[in-house]
Amino acid sequence: MDAPAEAEIYTVSRLNQAVRQLLEQAFPLIWVEGEISNLARPASGHCYFSLKDEAAQVRSALFRNRAQRLRFSPDNGQRVRLRARISLYAPRGEYQLIVEHMEPAGDGELQRAFEALKARLSAEGLFAEQAKQPIPALPRRIGVITSPTGAAIRDVLSVLKRRFPALPVLIYPTAVQGDHAAAEMASAIRLANERAEVDVLLITRGGGSLEDLQAFNDEHLARAIAASQLPVVSAVGHEVDMAITDFVADERAATPSAAAERLSPDGTAIHQRLVDRSARLAGTLQRLLQRQEERLLQLGRRLDSQHPGRRLRDRSQRLDELDQRLRHAINRRLQGRGEQLVSARRRLRAANPGQRVREGQRRVETLRQRLGSQTREAVARRQAQLTASARALEAMSPLATLQRGYAIVQSPGGHILRRASDLQPGAAIHARLASGRLDAIVQRVDDDERTE
Repeated sequence: MDAPAEAEIYTVSRLNQAVRQLLEQAFPLIWVEGEISNLARPASGHCYFSLKDEAAQVRSALFRNRAQRLRFSPDNGQRVRLRARISLYAPRGEYQLIVEHMEPAGDGELQRAFEALKARLSAEGLFAEQAKQPIPALPRRIGVITSPTGAAIRDVLSVLKRRFPALPVLIYPTAVQGDHAAAEMASAIRLANERAEVDVLLITRGGGSLEDLQAFNDEHLARAIAASQLPVVSAVGHEVDMAITDFVADERAATPSAAAERLSPDGTAIHQRLVDRSARLAGTLQRLLQRQEERLLQLGRRLDSQHPGRRLRDRSQRLDELDQRLRHAINRRLQGRGEQLVSARRRLRAANPGQRVREGQRRVETLRQRLGSQTREAVARRQAQLTASARALEAMSPLATLQRGYAIVQSPGGHILRRASDLQPGAAIHARLASGRLDAIVQRVDDDERTE
């Protein structure tokens, strides 16, 4: 027998490498079902176990990046379904399964049922966007359908307390897992609609396996959500979990905490809006006062140019004094309102009640209107006083006397004549009437003093 050529002799390592290539090329990704045994979880995060049935077993490896995606915790004796590729562990010459996906053995049927129900309800239009109701931006009360002892309600209440503690929450306690859970949740939805005591419903629970979440894939529950007159938010499990309720609800949240964030207003943002509006109100009032002050100055200048005199200056000075008093009164009123606003902010920060915030907003609006009305009334009163002063001054004018039928008689030299004895017959005189002038010759002089 001839000795083999050097190139035909395999080392053990080379042989195992060649066998591994043959195995990996010959078998695509396959599904394998069996029972877990000899499960090991080293510090690396990988999982090693044997998958067995009644007659055989095979080594399997689930590496950390895939293990972190599992939605359940595998254990010895659990029957599972694997999607894996076949390889060879060269150091020991053992072939093994490299697991890409693992699920409890019952999850496959549940997943198929889930997909079938999802397709049927979608075809009926239960998932259509036009059927979705809007979620209120500032609900008066939130209804939560969940287990009263679960982690989900604790997460929801914790977020609401942090963001807006004044928002009331009404819990409709139901089971969220088990044979009667779906019926209880559907009944809670109908009860909430009958009572109409909340503005929005949140149906939620924490994470779990597909079997744990099966109650949220119930057709009757889905139809109860679709028929609800109240908007419904669904937050089931973790971010990667999806349930039928997520598709039929008016909005889906990734987690119970995310749902609470979505439904609750930001108390800090509301407080900041109130502060901003107060600042705008103060600025508006200041600009209004400035415009009124400029108008008063313009009126004062017009009055000075048209009606000079002491009384006019006295009236103008009085008007300035009243203007100062008005400004001081308004500033005191603003200061008082500012102090009230500061006090209201402190109370808001301490209690952060939604109702008081709305009442404060209405009160600020009322005060703004009252202040604007008082400012307009004060300006109107000052204008009326100016008009009266102008009329009084006009009444004392010599021109007004002429309008009543009197005349001013002057000598040819321009002197005003007060006694008839200052003239002789034949003298020329000038008379100024309310309208026009007269030139005349004295025919006769009657001196009342000489007659007496």
